[in-house]
Amino acid sequence: MTRIARRLSNLLPAFVIGAGIAAVPHIPESAVTLVRNLTAGFAILTVALAIGAALDFGNEVYDRRDSAARRPIKGYVQVAKIVIFCAAGILIIAALIDRSPLILFSGLGAMAAVLMLVFKDTILSLVASVQLTSNDMIRVGDWIEMPKYGADGDVIDIALHTVKVQNWDKTITTIPTHKLIEDSFKNWRGMSESGGRRIKRALMIDQNSVRFLAPGETQAMRRFALIAPYLDAKLADIGAWNEALPERGRDAVNARRITNIGTFRAYIDAYLAGHPRITGGMTLLVRQLAPGPDGLPIEIYCFTATTAWAEYEDIQADIFDHLIAIMPEFGLRLFQQPTGLDFATSLGGERRAA
Repeated sequence: MTRIARRLSNLLPAFVIGAGIAAVPHIPESAVTLVRNLTAGFAILTVALAIGAALDFGNEVYDRRDSAARRPIKGYVQVAKIVIFCAAGILIIAALIDRSPLILFSGLGAMAAVLMLVFKDTILSLVASVQLTSNDMIRVGDWIEMPKYGADGDVIDIALHTVKVQNWDKTITTIPTHKLIEDSFKNWRGMSESGGRRIKRALMIDQNSVRFLAPGETQAMRRFALIAPYLDAKLADIGAWNEALPERGRDAVNARRITNIGTFRAYIDAYLAGHPRITGGMTLLVRQLAPGPDGLPIEIYCFTATTAWAEYEDIQADIFDHLIAIMPEFGLRLFQQPTGLDFATSLGGERRAA
């Protein structure tokens, strides 16, 4: 409000000078007209600046509302200011040349093509701003990714012409507003609002370590409390299947048997289902993907009970630390590309001390 009052306070001297200049003796009429035109132009400029300050004040008040981040009006305020200052510019020119502003406004039709070219970006940004706001596509505080412009971070400002994104390395990326409509971007708001963040990572199993479990190994696996119910149900199912056709049981190759990798998958599923920091209200699955030259992928797909980045990484690392460490108990090996040490070991060499 102080800025508005300060702007408007400049009107009084302009009116006094404009009205009193004629009372000064021995001043030519042309000088009186010039001074009046200048004071009129100054008054118009002052009013325009006061209106602009009022719009900025209104935007500041609106930004204090909770809905401001969801539906910002900064872009509309900037458009209104552009219109006001363009109109003020025409009125000031009309006052300085002592002509009716209608004459100048009537010439705008012929200048429409030029104006469209000059304000092309403004028009595109205005349309984009309306679409982004009305469709709730982006808000201040949203985490967005737009690789084309190197943006990966939080939105800190949405203006008419640009959207500013503070990346995780604290750099600022400025994206033209209309590019958010023309190109695709990823908004992570849905993840933040859901309360869970996805873990989607695979363990690459050495396929040479996949095998059937011997009866003694199956019984030994019962010491894992997490998979005891699975083993009971699986053994009952396999036993019923094998007994249905006795000839299947005459040779091991015809019978169904429990595998170490299937038991390991069941263990992972039970481990994640009982994990206190994995949410149970979202998708949780452990699946086997197509084998490849890098091993047999066992993919874990679940959601943490938090969306905080540091906590999410800690939960994910803790889960895979445990699974990698427990894997040898199932007779499985993690696949990795051979290194110099692997070649040296296979050739009978000794490992050098570091």
